[in-house]
Amino acid sequence: MTILQKIAQARLLSKALASATKLLSERGESNSASMATDLLTSYKSLTDDQKATFLSNLATQFNPEPAAVTTAAQNYAAKPSAKSLIELTKVAEPPRQELLRRINRSPGGTVGLLEMRRDLFKLLSKNAELAAVDYDLRHLLQSWFNPGFLKMHQVDWRSPALILEKIIQHEAVHEIDGWDDLQRRLQPDRRCFAFFHPQIPDTPLIFVEVALVQDIPAAVGPLVDKKSAVSASNSPRVAVFYSISNCEPGLRGVSMGNFLIKRVAEHLKAEFESLRTFVTLSPIPGFMDWVIAGAKVGETNPKLAIPQRLEKALDTLNLKKQSWPERLSGGWSPETATPADKEALESLCSIYLMFVTPEKNGNQVAKFHLSNGAKLNRINWAADLSKKGLRQSAGLMVNYLYDLATVEENHEKFTQGEIISSRLVSRLV
Repeated sequence: MTILQKIAQARLLSKALASATKLLSERGESNSASMATDLLTSYKSLTDDQKATFLSNLATQFNPEPAAVTTAAQNYAAKPSAKSLIELTKVAEPPRQELLRRINRSPGGTVGLLEMRRDLFKLLSKNAELAAVDYDLRHLLQSWFNPGFLKMHQVDWRSPALILEKIIQHEAVHEIDGWDDLQRRLQPDRRCFAFFHPQIPDTPLIFVEVALVQDIPAAVGPLVDKKSAVSASNSPRVAVFYSISNCEPGLRGVSMGNFLIKRVAEHLKAEFESLRTFVTLSPIPGFMDWVIAGAKVGETNPKLAIPQRLEKALDTLNLKKQSWPERLSGGWSPETATPADKEALESLCSIYLMFVTPEKNGNQVAKFHLSNGAKLNRINWAADLSKKGLRQSAGLMVNYLYDLATVEENHEKFTQGEIISSRLVSRLV
């Protein structure tokens, strides 16, 4: 980079920082759209290091005034009233949130903020102060991407190529192997539903892939085999949600899934009166990592026998003698595993899903479905024989059952730390 280029680049950073301050001024209130556009244009032209400087500035220069917050908090504590509460709320909110709101008013502002948050993710581990910026962004995005704003559309082979390409690109559970694979997933015995936000109409935020079958599946292979025969039945009994993918990394941690599965299920129920069961076939990422790390369960676990079960299962696997990667490279598979290995892994998996899921670092897939009101229904042996499936969960997968009559009740119980499970699962503990 030449000296002139460096000077021009430095001016861009100065302009972006100054634009942020101006956008919060009274003038910024009346001209927020155009000023926000200028700010985003400058930000996008910054180098990675300059973006880090800009975001650090947001973290340090747009915080509430400590003295004002202290005074308002003392006033509210001394005399709790609507007036004192409103005042406390006003002074405690970081000015940064209003800055982000004004940025969002510009054309392309929502997309710009999502890109900014993606940049933020790269820096959080290096700068703890940036957590405040991420918190404010996540707080606002949670409101702007409320599930009530999302529009559901069925995706089929006639959908715009741009949408189909994004589905191939963002499939996060079972990779789509080209256009012929996608076409198989859009045949009459399959369905794909995508959820869109009005501000980003060309990008599906979440898409759900469904297989229409006669029985609850115990393995994913037949569902994602692009050479499988298309069912001729027009009266499926089971709808299987076998893949749910998020297409926007900038929305990580922003919950949009609440009851989206129920919306898909109700749509399918209206289309097929024969449907009786709505179920997933879900991966268990993180399960073997938990086992390898020693299979720890929180001290508040109510089951006194759990530690003994864990110890017995771990002794059976004896991963200290031969690590899990070594076993896999040596040819271990569920199909040739010993009965003792099967019993140990199924027991560990049931404990992991039932007692580790509610913890802070619990399984995110389980959290998603259980918080949506599903029931932990069945653990399936030898369900995913792919390299990824063997590495992350020893080939195990799980069925989460959606009973449309009880999803709200199950959701409430999960928020209180209770997991609804079937006897098929609980007896494995």
